[in-house]
Amino acid sequence: MKFLSRFYIDGFILSIIAVAVVASVFPASGGGQTVLDWATKIAIALLFLLYGARLHPREALEGLRHWRLHSVVLASTYLLFPLIGLALRVLAPTVLTDELYTGVLYMCLVPSTVQSSIAFTSIARGNVAGAVVSASFSNLIGVFVTPLLVILLMNTTGEATIDASSIVDIVLQLLLPFVIGQLIRPWVTGWLRRYAEPTKLVDRGSILLVVYSAFSAGMNEHAWTGLSAWRVLALVAVCCAILAIVLGVTAVAGCALGFSRPDRIVILFCGSKKSLATGLPMASVLFAGQPVGLIVLPLMVFHQIQLIVCAALAQRFARRQDPALEGSAPGR
Repeated sequence: MKFLSRFYIDGFILSIIAVAVVASVFPASGGGQTVLDWATKIAIALLFLLYGARLHPREALEGLRHWRLHSVVLASTYLLFPLIGLALRVLAPTVLTDELYTGVLYMCLVPSTVQSSIAFTSIARGNVAGAVVSASFSNLIGVFVTPLLVILLMNTTGEATIDASSIVDIVLQLLLPFVIGQLIRPWVTGWLRRYAEPTKLVDRGSILLVVYSAFSAGMNEHAWTGLSAWRVLALVAVCCAILAIVLGVTAVAGCALGFSRPDRIVILFCGSKKSLATGLPMASVLFAGQPVGLIVLPLMVFHQIQLIVCAALAQRFARRQDPALEGSAPGR
């Protein structure tokens, strides 16, 4: 485990891989699949209720104080990434299968991470308070923005079909629980603080349930039959290229816009992440009836690559100042 920690591969990532393998060998079927589908829907609703209960509305208002910083992070998450995803359409179906490209485009539309973005910013001696607000704000609006982007971009490009029933599912499984969580927040905040560890089990358990459901459905639909090893390697290369482009653009943008070094670190780390915790549950709702297992695969691959690369960068920044983050005026 010490060896794995050097590459920022934690037990949860290993759990996701293990669940995916188990689902591929022992997929649910028949009545078990029906029970699994309902359990997954309930778990997703509970997950987003907890998201709503944890996020204080004040965070959105505080974000306005440093609007330039947070605007750059949001532009990277919801503008730069989607543009890259749309540009990569030329890779399908020659380099990536249509399903894998759908997954790559979807990955580009999900919110930024919270925990890892803040952790890496702290390690790199960046503006931790700014990272907290930027990452939280990204997830807060992502509950609304990501489904909207999926409907606008993936429907118009023919990569996914979001019909009226899907929109109802989005409202019932994502938005409504989130709003309820916001409404009940004053009464449950203390309870959530006292029982933080048990609620983490809900977080992680729901994600593992989504992974099992997605990969189980993929096996039942024979979605993996035509996926060769070289396609997987191509996917890894594409994810690496996307991360490299975004890291480069965010580093240059932070310097060009005259941000201080701590703020440039926030832009670099918060603007380059994609959330597995939010993206997986959303995918099971947005792409119901489609090969979800293949669609979420790019997000799973990108998530691990971003952790490894950003962990190395954060440690490097902690040891010395990086020239890529220097050379601009220190002010916002």
